[in-house]
Amino acid sequence: MQPSRPIHVCRPTGLAGRSLVRFPWSVRRSCLPLLAALLFALCAAPVAAGEDAPKDQAGKANAAVPANRPNVVMLISDDQAWTDYRFMGHEAIRTPHLDKLASQSALFTRGYVPSSLCRPSLMTMATGLYAHQHKVVCNDPPPGKNRAELLKFVQAVPTLPRILGEHGYRSFQAGKWWEGNPSLGGFTQGMTHGDPSRGGRHGDEGLKIGRQGMQPVFDFIDECGDKPFFLWYAPMLPHTPHTPPQRILDRYMKEGRSPFVARYYAMCEWFDETCGQLLDYLDKKGLSENTLVVYVTDNGWIQNPEGRNFLPKSKRSPYDGGLRTPIMLRWPGRIKPMRDDMTPVSSIDLAPTILAACGLEPTATMPGENLLPLCAGKPLERDRIFGEVFTHDGVEIDRPASGLLYRWVFDGRFKLILPQAAEEQPELYDVVADPHENQNLAKAQPDRVKELSAAIQAWWDAK
Repeated sequence: MQPSRPIHVCRPTGLAGRSLVRFPWSVRRSCLPLLAALLFALCAAPVAAGEDAPKDQAGKANAAVPANRPNVVMLISDDQAWTDYRFMGHEAIRTPHLDKLASQSALFTRGYVPSSLCRPSLMTMATGLYAHQHKVVCNDPPPGKNRAELLKFVQAVPTLPRILGEHGYRSFQAGKWWEGNPSLGGFTQGMTHGDPSRGGRHGDEGLKIGRQGMQPVFDFIDECGDKPFFLWYAPMLPHTPHTPPQRILDRYMKEGRSPFVARYYAMCEWFDETCGQLLDYLDKKGLSENTLVVYVTDNGWIQNPEGRNFLPKSKRSPYDGGLRTPIMLRWPGRIKPMRDDMTPVSSIDLAPTILAACGLEPTATMPGENLLPLCAGKPLERDRIFGEVFTHDGVEIDRPASGLLYRWVFDGRFKLILPQAAEEQPELYDVVADPHENQNLAKAQPDRVKELSAAIQAWWDAK
């Protein structure tokens, strides 16, 4: 499907927020000898192996930075259930390209996102922080507040594109991006203009990617040449509006199936098709061998067969239908393909994993785990993962906990949901035996509820 008009790419210009001070010529001239000596010393200083990357508090270089640093491509699905892939067992939805990726990757079928709402979930992927840490807990600001007030948070924390940019990476944002102009998050280029006065909310021009072609992504890859790059591919697919090409929809329209379900199924295949186009382009350019491909979903979705919206226990909920996602890591020659159906991992782990692959350390505030040792067969020391669910619209911008609805913990078998409202009761599920969380075990297992409640409180207090 070709775009009806050109897809514009925004390139940040200038040094926003910085002012230049000009000193009198006499002062500048007197400094020239000192400046020359300093430049000579810097140029003459030997560079130790593995120390070619600059050091700073955000993403310090490890002892041995890879000489041939990998490119990083993040494939981020939007509003798709963890069940809705052929490699996850769905009998109707065709996902041949993601099936192939799964066969080439370390695949973790028990992946989770900490929050089942797009904006906080995406911000976690970009920062490696929980929503209560990066403070972007809602999609929209409180009523009457300017959404531009939320943009201060992305500028206050390290982000993957910002950290990688400090070490020579170029980066490109395509698709969903809620945090204003992508330059605010450290991207060197992007499709989103992020101007609320021009309709900017969660991607504007960037939302054309996938639905109207892939050329801006291909152009960015070509422009990078030999420079390492970070690519954020987060198309609004299979997210509503469910408007798939007729050629795909025809495969799913059948007697006895809701047309709303058929359209959603077709959207999942359309997203898969665009991922295939991107992965094929990496192959065509000879880049696949030195590219880490990361796959994750921002949050789940269970299609309402009687309408365009989602059913309960999916998006915006504390249930697996909203939180669970397959997570894949492909890096040929570095990550051996495998499938792990038991170990719980989280999107909070993606930033430290990506940084490690690039020879960089996570920041001190990142609570996630580097998954590369797990891919090599070394078990994680962590035995629980945590998360939180907030209101769609913010309550108090500078007090994230004001919009808290639920906190949850998963220990690899049992999942406890703690509601914030006093009138609601805890819910405990054995999600291995009961993957769709139909049988609440909280009353039958009070000791386990007590133990996991204490774990949630300890995690929360450590923030």
